[in-house]
Order: sequence, then structure tokens, then C-alpha cells
Amino acid sequence: MSTLSLHRPQRADLEELLDFEQRERAHFETWVHARPDAFYSREGVEAHLEEAQAAADADRAHAFLIRQQGRLVGRINLHRVQREHHGRAELGYRLGAGAQGKGWASEAVGLLLPIAFETLGLWRLEAVVRPGNPASTRVLEKNGFRCWGRSSLSVSLHGRWQDLLHFERLSPAAQAHVRSEIA
Repeated sequence: MSTLSLHRPQRADLEELLDFEQRERAHFETWVHARPDAFYSREGVEAHLEEAQAAADADRAHAFLIRQQGRLVGRINLHRVQREHHGRAELGYRLGAGAQGKGWASEAVGLLLPIAFETLGLWRLEAVVRPGNPASTRVLEKNGFRCWGRSSLSVSLHGRWQDLLHFERLSPAAQAHVRSEIA
């Protein structure tokens, strides 16, 4: 039985989310671009929550908090939603330093898939991983994503240009469509 749950962020999460983001800031910034200093304030996180709600209402992005037995341990998001002609979104996730290595990222992605494909009706999910992050590659592969390509020197992080690996996962409906096209 899963000890994880996903929840859309609410205003009631403000203080806990602020504490989490401040506590994990240095850890996250080793893997992703730094957020502006203003984000790490009550007002900054409050604005972020409002933006997340507006993006969900407009079906541009869908954010979720990852909780383990009620405790906030990470975040998982579907962003850059494109409905017309694509039915796709990009997947992103991050766990706090103390939550890594427990299989929770894989579990969280597994919990998000039915939301993405059944609830939101997306056709395809995409994700990118830097080659120097094999744990994230394993998370995606465990959840049925396949690597379809590599872009060379496509992102600069901490002043260094790096490659990206590109992954995709089709919805069950898309997979059935592919099988019927082949048959």
C-alpha cells in the first residue's frame, strides 16, 4: 500500500510550502535553475500558489505536492500543457534531500500517470533529464517512459552547457492507437 499521496497546492499549504522551499533551496539549486530570492518569502510563495491555481484553471499547468504520510516531501508538475494538435504536457518533479533514494519519485510519477491520462485526458507526457542524473532516468524508465533522443549542449546550468535526454510516455489510449495502426 502506498504511503504517498498527491495534492494540489492550496492556500492552507502556504507556511509548510514556504518552510519546505527555504529548507531545500540549496539542494534544489544543485539540479535546477535558481528561483529569484523574492520567491523565498511568504509573499513569493503566496504569489506562486496563486499562479499555480490560475495555470490549472486555464489548463496550462497542473502542480501537485507529494506527501508521505501527510508530510510534504516533494513536488510534481505537469507544465507546458498543449491541448490543440498535441494533447501533451511536460513532467517535472523534485524531492527534498532526505526523501531521495526511497523510491518515492518513482511512486509519485506512478500516482500522477492516471491523473494525467485519465483525469486530464492527455495523450502524451514528455520529460527531460541531464545525463548526469541516472536516478531520474531510472524513475522515468520504471514508469514506462522511453528515451527517444539527446540534445547536445542544450541547457546552461551553473555556467556550464549540458546535454539533455528526452523521454516520452504515451497514454494507454495512444498506445492502443499505435497498436491498431500497426495491425
